[in-house]
Amino acid sequence: MVIIFKKGEVIMNKSKYYPVIMALLAAILFGASAPITKILLGKIEPVPLASFLYLGSGIGLMIFQLVNFIIKRQKINEASLKKDDLKWLLGAIVVGGIIAPIIQMISLKTTPASTASLLLNFEGVATAILAIVFFKENAGRQVISGVILITLASIILSWSFTNQWGFSIGSLGIIFACFCWGIDNNFTRNISSKNPFSIVTIKGIGAGTFSFILAIVLKSPMPQFKITVLAMIIGFFCYGLSIVLFVYAMRSLGSTRTSALYGTAPFIGTILSFILLKDIPNSMFIIAFPVMILGTIFLLKETHNHRHQHLALQHEHRHDHADGHHNHKHTDEQIIINAYHSHLHTHKATEHIHPHSPDIHHRHSH
Repeated sequence: MVIIFKKGEVIMNKSKYYPVIMALLAAILFGASAPITKILLGKIEPVPLASFLYLGSGIGLMIFQLVNFIIKRQKINEASLKKDDLKWLLGAIVVGGIIAPIIQMISLKTTPASTASLLLNFEGVATAILAIVFFKENAGRQVISGVILITLASIILSWSFTNQWGFSIGSLGIIFACFCWGIDNNFTRNISSKNPFSIVTIKGIGAGTFSFILAIVLKSPMPQFKITVLAMIIGFFCYGLSIVLFVYAMRSLGSTRTSALYGTAPFIGTILSFILLKDIPNSMFIIAFPVMILGTIFLLKETHNHRHQHLALQHEHRHDHADGHHNHKHTDEQIIINAYHSHLHTHKATEHIHPHSPDIHHRHSH
């Protein structure tokens, strides 16, 4: 971290690639879920599978936090969820974990599989539209171009010339479900400064419990115990840890950029399908892959730099004192000034210039 003072301006040379790496790792883990769960689908019905994947993410992260506490004798160094955060968390669970899957399942009954596969790529666009229009997240032409290219690449990847194509009420339902997941992403962004492990634990258990109840109502047959455990382990890695990384990335990048990078997951799934299932990628993959790479480059090369103001603010989140925004003092000698820690702290009103993205300190209007 380098801070240079020049004519009253603060210019911060801070690597922006760490959250990008987290977003791409999240995409790798989630992308791996498709070929892996495809192996299980012959032994477990889709609704129970969804239930145990989500329950595995929530329960697995709960165990992870417990083991971490036993070993380190301290909780994960993150800000706890507060009462004001619950409306966003509950909204994310209801909209993204309950309403969206129900609409998707109903819509799939009247929508050709090829159409559904293409339309599900709309989630990244929906997230960006909602973030820019309703949540006032800044996105310049370079970011919007990156989002469009990655979405276009996903559409090319899932395009089929042989399967039936059609547009119906069911298709509109899938688009609406994508908007619901877009709302989920933006609601989660609003609490991304809080403990991601707690957020994903609650979301996983909430969505998993709903899917389990739905499986019982639909009288779906339950799998063998070993299949259940395997599904939950996959859920822990491909859903739990993936979404934790997604929330960490969203904390620094905002929902538009994170969701766009997360949109590379289908390519990860295609590559792993070739490795695990010997599914040879078709010609559309060859066309789509460079488009996806170009879109990712647009996001990586983005530079947003201007003079901006920070209003006086008091909040709590994980931070260190080397980012140019946290210059408060500590009386506790045990706190290492360059170590990450979390506590309630105050920011004084200030004005400066430096490159930034819409992280938790830079969600100002433009």
